[in-house]
Amino acid sequence: MMKNWRSLLALLLAFGLVAAACGSDAPAETSSDASSDAAADDEAMEDDEAMEDDSSDEAMEDDEAMEDDEAMEDDEPAGDAVLIDYWLWDGNQQPFYEQCAADFTQANPGIEVAVSQFGWGDYWDGLTAAFATRTAPDVFTDHLARYPEFVESGVLIPLNSFVEADGVDTGQYFPGLAELWTSPDGERFGLPKDWDTIAVVINDDMKAAAGDPDVSALTWNPQDGGTFGEVVQAMTVDANGVRGNEEGFDASTMGDEGAVYGFGLEGNFGAFGQTTFSAFAASNGWTAVDGVWADEANYDDPALAETIQWFADWIEAGFITPLADVQELGGTTMFQTGRAAMQTNGSWMISTLSGDGTEVPVSYAPTPIGPSGNRASMFNGLADSITASAEDPEAAWEWVKYMASPECQEVVGGGAVVFPAIPSATAIAQEAHAANGVDVSAFTTHVDDGTTFLFPITDSASAIEALVGPAMESILRGDAKAADVLPGIAEQVNAELAN
Repeated sequence: MMKNWRSLLALLLAFGLVAAACGSDAPAETSSDASSDAAADDEAMEDDEAMEDDSSDEAMEDDEAMEDDEAMEDDEPAGDAVLIDYWLWDGNQQPFYEQCAADFTQANPGIEVAVSQFGWGDYWDGLTAAFATRTAPDVFTDHLARYPEFVESGVLIPLNSFVEADGVDTGQYFPGLAELWTSPDGERFGLPKDWDTIAVVINDDMKAAAGDPDVSALTWNPQDGGTFGEVVQAMTVDANGVRGNEEGFDASTMGDEGAVYGFGLEGNFGAFGQTTFSAFAASNGWTAVDGVWADEANYDDPALAETIQWFADWIEAGFITPLADVQELGGTTMFQTGRAAMQTNGSWMISTLSGDGTEVPVSYAPTPIGPSGNRASMFNGLADSITASAEDPEAAWEWVKYMASPECQEVVGGGAVVFPAIPSATAIAQEAHAANGVDVSAFTTHVDDGTTFLFPITDSASAIEALVGPAMESILRGDAKAADVLPGIAEQVNAELAN
């Protein structure tokens, strides 16, 4: 077990690499010159009035002191209440968890919750730094790619005794979700909060312009792309207005204004490709690891190499967005601004892609059926964990238990942002999406049909990312062939997992 300062430092540095790859969407700081000028005028006026009436100034100071005291009281828990510091990264979910916090405090007057939201990159940077200095929040939203290393570092509190004492039914969640958050020795480190899958996101205007092809049951293979590849080519348009399946298509113009790529990468491939290559590779028969907490991976599988090479070849052919453009502009931004006609993305992005104010008419389709005969979608589930630095673990547990209950998850489901871990709450989310005119069955069908596969759970995720990520980039940029690079990377990955 990595329980010394060197291990924590290594974990901090490793996650720094991952965060740098993911980027940061931290909220921007804002300022207002107008409000500053107004404040200066008010201060000048107060100075003039003070010169005229010293007694008025003293009274004002007394009033301000009383207001300051009241403000301090507002910022602190009332009486002897315990304050739980809770972190999450999704700003879309924040208001619903704030509602859960208010409902929780009403039912538990002795416990208050402060909800803090950070952008993805800043979240993990800040969290790992806080672990290293023992200033971490009491409770935080945890991710399957991260928690095994947190467990190894000894920075989380096992929940087994809490679960047993309160009789929490871990069978109330979608099958398999609760089991994801237990270590090989049976210790539990989270209660499920939601789940997600991947689907194809389509610009409906561009689909209509391409002849409105049927996208409900597309097939894919790494040789010619199958019927999915045909649709990608049909929806690709060069700067001269020629489609990718028409005579005269000029791939050299795809970087020019007016050109549209038929398919867009959502982001970096990385080691696991959740929203990019994973669905295609899995439908081609590839599995990243053989089970949870495995000590060996399968990056030398030819099924993976030919999948990644297909992406690289189709980028070069002008049908898929180049990696450099995606890294500079953002994959979702390229889709939303009309530079890509389709992409694969996660269910947590539905409200962003289909919410009020979006200019692109969007629909969703299940991932294509691969050579295995099945479609595939990575299945991920988040949970809430308690840190070893929590000041009051019992109070923190009460908050975690509440977030994992139907009462809170139904509030979150009503927000139509994610699919909660409890089926009844997911039904509410589906109803909320339907009320907004959004058909989300492309995401839920993977669960209904049993065509999901787990996000790889390993205690070396950051090290694997550091090894595989650059190799994937070199392939997508055309600097190397997948079949030449991945076997050597596989040896390094397996050596890391064996340690």
